[in-house]
Formats: sequence, C-alpha cells, structure tokens
Amino acid sequence: MLVGILYEPCKRFGENLQVYEKILDFNNIEHIRMDASNPDFWNIIPKIDLFIFRGRIRDDQQQLMNTILPIIENHYGVKCFPNLSTYWSYDDKIKEYLLLKSYGFPVIDSYIFWNKKDALNWFRNASLPLVFKLKAGASSSNVILIRKKSQGIRLIKKMFSRGIMPDRIPDIGKTQLKDFKFTKYIRKNGGKLLRLIKGMDPTPFWNRHKNYIYFQKYLPGNSFDTRVVVVNHKAFAFRRLNRKKDFRSSGSKSFDFNPGKVDTQIIRKAFEVSERMQFQSMAYDFLYNERKEIYICEISYISPEETIPKLPGYWDRDLVWHSEQFVIQYLHLVEALKMPELKMPIIHDLIKHKS
Repeated sequence: MLVGILYEPCKRFGENLQVYEKILDFNNIEHIRMDASNPDFWNIIPKIDLFIFRGRIRDDQQQLMNTILPIIENHYGVKCFPNLSTYWSYDDKIKEYLLLKSYGFPVIDSYIFWNKKDALNWFRNASLPLVFKLKAGASSSNVILIRKKSQGIRLIKKMFSRGIMPDRIPDIGKTQLKDFKFTKYIRKNGGKLLRLIKGMDPTPFWNRHKNYIYFQKYLPGNSFDTRVVVVNHKAFAFRRLNRKKDFRSSGSKSFDFNPGKVDTQIIRKAFEVSERMQFQSMAYDFLYNERKEIYICEISYISPEETIPKLPGYWDRDLVWHSEQFVIQYLHLVEALKMPELKMPIIHDLIKHKS
C-alpha cells in the first residue's frame, strides 16, 4: 500500500500533514510526499492507493484542488481524502447553504443575489439586522452584522463594483478590531509589507470577491455555537463561546469542552447529515432560533486539529458516550483506508501541545 500526501502550493508541509506520516510510519504503511508542480506528478498518481491533502482557505490552494481532485478521483479512480463530495463545498458558504437547503436540512435562511439591481430591490424592504458574509473565510474574519440600511446598500454597491478583498470589509464591526493584538498583527501583516516594499503582490494568495452578495438571517440570543465533528462513525462536540459583547463565536478561542453541556439533538442531526451526504469528515456549527430549534450555520470538512485531542471523548451513532481521545488525522486514515485495525500512537508523540 502506498499513500501520497500533497505539499501545499507554496511547498509547505506543515505539522498537521506530518501527523499523517507519523501514524502511517507507526503502522508500517509506505507513504510519499507529492508536489503537483513536479512534472512526474501524474505518473505517480496511478501508483498510489490513497491521495491526501489538507485544504486551506487560500485561493491558490482552492484553485489547485478544484483542478486536480476531480481528475484524480474520477478518471484515475484513486481514493482521496477528502473526496469530492466532502470537499466540494469547502470554504464556500453559498455552496454550503444551497447544498443543505436542497436536502431539506435545517440551515439558517440566507439571501443570495447575483446582480446589483435585484439585491438592492430586495434589501430596501428587508428586515434588519442581517448578517453579511463573504462566501469564504474563517474565524469570522469576513462576517459583520448589518444594522442600518445605508450600511447594507454600501456593501451591495461595493460587491457589484470593485469588490472586497478578504479581511477588508469596509465597515465597522470587523473582528480585526475586537481580536487586535500587536504581535498577531505583525505576524499577519509583516509579510504583506515586505512584499509591498519589494514591489510584489502583497496578497498573492487571495482573490477579490465581487459580483455576488450573501446575507444570512440573524438569530439573536445565542451566546455560543456548538461545533460538532463527525468522522468514522464518531461525533466530537464542544461549545464555542462568543467574543465579549459580540454575536460571533468562530475565532474567539474561547471553548467549553464539558460534554454534559452539549445538546444531544445537535449530535443526532449532525450524524443524519453526514450519513445522508456521505461525508468522510465534516464539522458543523449549530445555533438556536428564537424557539430553541437547532439550525446549521456553516459546515467545513476541516476543524482545527488541535481541539479534538483536548476533548474527553465522543458519542457513537446511538448517542452513547465513550471516554477515549483521538487525533483527527488518525480517524481520517481509518475512514479513508477502511482500516479499523489501524493503530494510533500515543497522542503526545503525535502533536505539540500548546498552552
């Protein structure tokens, strides 16, 4: 058996990918690192039994995977993690909404327009507040609450003209202000400044968003959301607490890992969606409406890997609790290779624990 693991387009092979290698080594399974820019890449593809990549929200990687994944899976018949059905909606909130809505799953009402005239006509009579989102982005970086008509009209006109770069929504209420730390700001923007000084593109990994608008119904009264990760017939769940005096929990870095506080009807619904859609692995973010009914806000096949080993256990399909800890890369491999006998090394040998 041979497993191929893809380098990122920038030639990066991060710690998260190295965990797959450690597990494969522990089980004496051969693996190789693969580079899509290597002229020999397509000669190697037919020789592997599983192709692994880790998606990132950068547009350069999205461009790469949307190009090669359908060919690897459909034409070469090579197993992939994630496969097409799991990856298709990744980091695209419009795809997520339309996919879940078409199957009748409880997803928060959203309003999507592809031309300025229709968007403006609808918005002038819309009830506020509404949540504005770019279709891509993580940690609430491209999400704000629209409270005034003038605010929404300005964003519509912007999206149907020059457009908006990720993390550059031209309005108040951005997470950059709430999460500002000088060291974090330097790490994030230092590289951009250096590239600009050298006459290079300061944001080479991102494309401008334009020619669409996406609004989501605002569900008041939620002080947290519930993140559920379903993989290999197991569900891992925890609560993500909102930022102080804010409606956003994604990216807050404030978690409640107590399983006793997790609503099991949310677990049940997450299992139902994953089984119906045949997702290999999927993370769901749930909120409540005014009647305490559960609704899916967003989905992503990736959940930050460092959170799963911190959880004290998981629920099975019958909602029975099991006190056992995992790294999610191990569960990905068990699912993709169909190898329940796969052995997992000691967690401390696989990951670097951060305080």
